[in-house]
Amino acid sequence: MQPSITEINDAPGNRLLFNQTLPSSTLQLTVIVPVRNEAHHLTDTLDALRKQLAGNDLPLDSSCYEVLLLANNCTDHSYEVARRYQRQYPAFALHIAQIQLPPNKANIGTVRRLLMDEAYRRLTDSGNPNGIIASTDGDTIVDQHWIHSIMLEISNGNDAVGGRILTHPDQSQVRLYHLRDVMYRTLVAKAEAQFDPCLHDPWPRHFQHFGASIAVTCRMYDRVGRLPEKPFLEDEAFYRALIRMDAKVRKSPLVKVYTSTRTQGRVAVGFSEQLRYWSAMTETNQCQLAQPAEAVITQLRNRQQLRLCWQQRKQPVQIHLLQRIANELLIDFDWLAAEIRQNSFFGSLWEKVEEKMTTGAWATHWQPVPITVAIQNLRSYLAS
Repeated sequence: MQPSITEINDAPGNRLLFNQTLPSSTLQLTVIVPVRNEAHHLTDTLDALRKQLAGNDLPLDSSCYEVLLLANNCTDHSYEVARRYQRQYPAFALHIAQIQLPPNKANIGTVRRLLMDEAYRRLTDSGNPNGIIASTDGDTIVDQHWIHSIMLEISNGNDAVGGRILTHPDQSQVRLYHLRDVMYRTLVAKAEAQFDPCLHDPWPRHFQHFGASIAVTCRMYDRVGRLPEKPFLEDEAFYRALIRMDAKVRKSPLVKVYTSTRTQGRVAVGFSEQLRYWSAMTETNQCQLAQPAEAVITQLRNRQQLRLCWQQRKQPVQIHLLQRIANELLIDFDWLAAEIRQNSFFGSLWEKVEEKMTTGAWATHWQPVPITVAIQNLRSYLAS
């Protein structure tokens, strides 16, 4: 199979981005890489994808995966860097396309959806409806076992895999804010595993499910209606679509990538925007805030109890238990009882409950606290 090159000067519509080559019959996984002005990072990104290892630390069979790279609206030499790399390593299954999208479509959501749709088409065309679509970014370095670990987690019965996204150490004050945020979210993930355990996503686990490292089976990608059409935070919207339909999402510590900590990102909202926000907080000596530990534990305990009620929804309603759940989550009992009967997926039920909580009495009852206090109290809860 020869790598492909495509150049399209406008929005591709229904045209195929990588239509010059037929997928290999041995294809199991397709990596998608959206690229916009990544010339300085791209060689390292492609090196990491080309040098993947199997579980025995020998080179991974190169026929089982391919890489689809889409350079969009670039004003640097990203496309030329990719083409040069493709010529240098002709045995590497790297397929390249370049497009110029109109301003209203020139965003990461459009580009990632184009790529994931194309990966879905190629995998299913190769006769593999259970193939895996794996997403990363043009400024990200995947771990040497990234593909193997994704395939391992999917083979364990999972529908999707969120990878751990790590950043390179630096001495900035912003990094302290980032590390506190990571610690808080990691403790919440540990609390989830303790108070609302999930068989397919046990501890150790993490909290991330973003475009720099997320993978999904073709079957589940189709089932949830593909990647939502959003100009940004498309990865978060996709994760919510998975959870809404009770997909088995594994947040695996084995699946790791390393990404840049630049504050000048390619999207209006994302990690770079969060870094800029923390930078502004540093300059004005603002305190990081988070939901208090007691609120986190209360929410998780009641989510676990509500899940049990939902699983037994065809039996007589356990009124006292459901009343207690409604009271502790500060939502209406009658509304909750009706929603349990109406939702075919627990994920969709809990999404509605969370919306009620964030717009109702819960939000005013539980005021944010300094994140250092929340971290200390979560540690105490988990230790006891």
